[in-house]
Amino acid sequence: MTARRSNVLTVCMVLLLIYFLLPLFWLFIASTKTVGDLFSSFGLWFADDFSLLSNIRETVTNGGWVFSRWMGNTVFYSVVSAGGAAFLCALGGYGFAKYRFRGNGAMFGLVLGAIMVPTTALAIPTYLLFSKASLVNTPWAIILPSLVSPFGLYLMRIYAQDAVPDGIIEAARIDGAGEFRIFFQVALRMLAPGIVTVLLFTLVATWNNYFLPLIMLNNPDLYPITLGLAQWSSQASAGGGTTGAVLSLVITGSFLSVVPLIAAFLLLQRYWQSGLASGGIKA
Repeated sequence: MTARRSNVLTVCMVLLLIYFLLPLFWLFIASTKTVGDLFSSFGLWFADDFSLLSNIRETVTNGGWVFSRWMGNTVFYSVVSAGGAAFLCALGGYGFAKYRFRGNGAMFGLVLGAIMVPTTALAIPTYLLFSKASLVNTPWAIILPSLVSPFGLYLMRIYAQDAVPDGIIEAARIDGAGEFRIFFQVALRMLAPGIVTVLLFTLVATWNNYFLPLIMLNNPDLYPITLGLAQWSSQASAGGGTTGAVLSLVITGSFLSVVPLIAAFLLLQRYWQSGLASGGIKA
């Protein structure tokens, strides 16, 4: 059976591709320009002076290497949060999928309901709780809320339902394996594509998180890249003789901040694509 081609669908996909890639293309082009060329040259093409390396050096070393500190904070928050959330979602999703206990359906219904709750609605209650626990203005104020991922738990439950056959679990039990040993030595390997999918989603969400660090952190040394670039952007908007220079820092810093995410998706795409595909198929 030959696949049918749709010209309308092809055009729509090309338009969507342009829509998503054009901002990244502009960001890269703008990062290669001097402050003067930003305002005097065509926005979607290179200027005569290719200044990418000098802009990166200026951005990274500006203010006593503060950008590097922000980037390091972001990597730490994102990697710890993504790894922890992926593990907890795998553990919870496997439990929901493979164990029958009283309240299973009701508890999973609460998980589905939690997906509908916007994170901004929980920001103030979370701040009050963390303030009582003296965790405000610490890395834990960013990491602990990021470990909770209702969508990740839902995805892992759907994926584990078919990815881990019940026969293999029963065979392991007959061989004398305990429940945790079955999970860590048998099920975890089968859940790897789904785990990578949740890891990437949580990584991106934590990396791009702005509102939570805004209300939780007041120490610039703990800022993630989103809050740091927003601070620079405010300085550029305030005006003054250094507006153009700070704007160049913001643009180059924004470009540098998306490079690790692109690299992560390219390196792990075969895992998360298979995880999404398999999780959406019921046997």
